[in-house]
Amino acid sequence: MSHKAYSIYQAKARFSEIIRIVKRRRRVIITDRGIPVAEVVPYRAEQPESIEGRIANLAQIGAIIPSQEPFRATPVRLVPGASDRFMAQDRD
Repeated sequence: MSHKAYSIYQAKARFSEIIRIVKRRRRVIITDRGIPVAEVVPYRAEQPESIEGRIANLAQIGAIIPSQEPFRATPVRLVPGASDRFMAQDRD
């Protein structure tokens, strides 16, 4: 998806133009002193249901870089009395 950038000042002055661009399924980046601070994107009524779809959408816009490794959760190890020791430290 291509994009165009506007400064905050330009965005305020050209809001209607920005909306026309977004209606054509393009995104607009808003900058503050040349640094991107916001993105105006086309509205999508339907949201992805699956986590895979959400991850794919975030990766597409550059918000995340998905890991190439499969996710492996480490089981939690219960330590008897750990919460009691933690609470005792907090009281001091």
